[in-house]
Amino acid sequence: MKRRTLYAALLTTLTALPAGALADAIDFDFYASLRLQAEAVSPDGASSYNGLRDAYSRIGFRATAPISDGFSAFAQLELPLDLANGAVQDPFDNDEDIRIAKVGLNTDFGTFAVGQDWMPYYNAIAYPVDMFSTYYSGFATFTSFRISDSLFYYSPDLNGLSFGASFSDGGGYGKADGRADDRYQLTASYAFGDTTLAAGIDDVGGSQNWRFLGLSAMHTMGDLYIGAKIEVIDSDQDTDGFGKDGDTAVNLYAGYTIGRNTIKGMVAEVDNYGGTIFHVGVDHAYSDRLTLFAEYYNEDEGAAIPTRKATDSAPLDAFGSGGDVFALGARYSF
Repeated sequence: MKRRTLYAALLTTLTALPAGALADAIDFDFYASLRLQAEAVSPDGASSYNGLRDAYSRIGFRATAPISDGFSAFAQLELPLDLANGAVQDPFDNDEDIRIAKVGLNTDFGTFAVGQDWMPYYNAIAYPVDMFSTYYSGFATFTSFRISDSLFYYSPDLNGLSFGASFSDGGGYGKADGRADDRYQLTASYAFGDTTLAAGIDDVGGSQNWRFLGLSAMHTMGDLYIGAKIEVIDSDQDTDGFGKDGDTAVNLYAGYTIGRNTIKGMVAEVDNYGGTIFHVGVDHAYSDRLTLFAEYYNEDEGAAIPTRKATDSAPLDAFGSGGDVFALGARYSF
């Protein structure tokens, strides 16, 4: 579903319901999360700089409405806010002006959705170690977070076992003729007690038949949370660089909550995208809405750290070769 069609669907999904349902049954939830950090960055091979960078601020709404017993419709639209530049754009990819735009149905047989949303593979494999608060969270993976023009399915809970699947029209990697391949994802998760195990595949196709295969684990022991994942690339690419056959991304994360403070740490090894990565930090929940955070991030290959400050260049135009970052920031959500 192309973006213009999706916008129309967001407006018509709910208006297609009977007038009485519109008046009495639709539940609207408007929300926002403002996230800004001050950072001191030392990129390898480039000049150090200080500045402000957005940490994935967003604003949006969710709407749900019952249709019948066991069926309800929903819609969600979420926009990125780049506070450092005063723009509606993703702070990583400045060409992106949509985070989530989806419509769907919740049913007794599972959840069906169409549009742009968090992907099943990310939810099952990458999310367990994506727990930091700064801009530099979440880079230590091969997959993409959200992809447009996608169809999604999530199964109901089957005694702890659940499945997710998606198809993305043109959401894969480029082929020899320059066109993007379609993308397919499939995941399975099993939750028992305080532990969840998951497996997934992200088939991005392309000229080298790339696929990402992943396993993850989450475990909670009181105030201690541990997350881990491993991803392996299966492809026809035998040359060095991102996407090489057999490359791995291995992460181990731990977080410990003491009162209003959560101490976080992660070590990762991501072949050809970050290399050896160290990430530590602390969150302080000042109130239910306001969180203060401080973090240190280090990578020895190019992945997350731009060579210029956010107000000077789009990050994708300032791709670096590693370095380290100290960041202080705040997140206010309502």
